[in-house]
Amino acid sequence: MQPSEIKKILVIQTAFLGDVVLATSLIEKLHATYPNAQLDFLLRKGNEGLLKGHPLLRQVLIWNKLEGKYKSLWKLLRQIRSEKYDVVVNVQRYGATGMLTAFSGAKQTFGFDKNPFSRFFTRRYTHNMENGSHEVERNQLLISSITTGPAAKPKLYPSEQDYEKVQPLKTIPYITIAPTSVWFTKQYPAEKWIDLLNTLSANYKVYLLGSPVDKAHAESIILKAQHPNMENLCGQLNLLQSAALMRDAVLNYVNDSGPMHLASSVNAPTCAVYCSTVLRFGYGPLADFAMVVEKEEPLYCRPCGLHGYKACPEGHFKCAHDIRNEQLLQVLELAKAKQL
Repeated sequence: MQPSEIKKILVIQTAFLGDVVLATSLIEKLHATYPNAQLDFLLRKGNEGLLKGHPLLRQVLIWNKLEGKYKSLWKLLRQIRSEKYDVVVNVQRYGATGMLTAFSGAKQTFGFDKNPFSRFFTRRYTHNMENGSHEVERNQLLISSITTGPAAKPKLYPSEQDYEKVQPLKTIPYITIAPTSVWFTKQYPAEKWIDLLNTLSANYKVYLLGSPVDKAHAESIILKAQHPNMENLCGQLNLLQSAALMRDAVLNYVNDSGPMHLASSVNAPTCAVYCSTVLRFGYGPLADFAMVVEKEEPLYCRPCGLHGYKACPEGHFKCAHDIRNEQLLQVLELAKAKQL
C-alpha cells in the first residue's frame, strides 16, 4: 500500500489509563506522517475522558463491557467494518481486540504476536520487555512499516476550559502528590507520604490528586500530616484537568501508576516513586525533568512482578519502607534548580 492510499487509521488500546496515555504517542507519530489521514481511537469505557476534544482524532470508539462483553464486541465490529479502515493498529495483546482487528476488514492490520489472533494480522511483532526499550518504543514497532524515525512522546490535550478550571489553584508555587495505585505493592505507604509532607516547606501549596475512590485515603494522609497548606482534590478534577494542574507544578510526586503517565503527557516535572516494580520494565516517566526514586540497595525479592500485588508476597514491603525521605527531597531541590 502506498502512503497516499492510507486515509483512515484506527488505533486500539483498551487497557488501563496509563496504557492509553502511552498509546497516544502513536497518534502523534501517525499524524506527523499522514497529516491528512483520519485517525480514530478505540478504548474501554471509563478512559474516554483522556481523549475528549483531542485535536488529532476524528472520533473515539468506546468498548462498553457493561453492555455485555460479546454484545458490545459485535456492535463494535459492525461499526469498525462499516468504517472501511485502511490500517488498524492493535496495541492490546488479548483475544477480544485481536478478533476486532483480524475481522476489521482493514487493508492492513498490525499487532503483537502474543495476541491469539495475530496469525490473521498483516504484520505481527514481538513485544520484547528484555531489551531495555520503553513501551512507546515497543508500540512504535507496530507502525514501523508505515513510518520512519524515532517514536513520538505521548501527549494529551487539556482544553482551555480545563486550564481555566485549575488556574485559581496556581496562585503560589505548588506541589502535587498522587498517593494511590490500584496495586498495593506499587503504592508508596501513607506514612511515608506523611513524612514527606512534614518536611516540605510551608511556602508550597500541596494538592493531593486522585479519583473519587482515593478521597478517603488522601484525607487520612492530610489528617495526620502537619504541613500547613494542603488540599484534597481527589474526585474534584477530571483527568485532563489533573494533567493541566500537574503541568505547572514545581514537582509532581507519583507512584508507578496512571498519574505518572498523565505527567508525561503534558511534560510536567515528575518524581516517580518505584516500590515493587523497576524502571527496566519500560514504563518510566518521559517528561524532560523526570526522576525515579527507589530503594538504593538491591533487594532479593525485587521486582516481585510486572504489575504489582494486593499485598507484599514476603510480608515486609522493604522495597517501599527502605526508601529514604531525603531521596524525595533531593529530587525537589533538583527540580527547583532546573526551573531557575
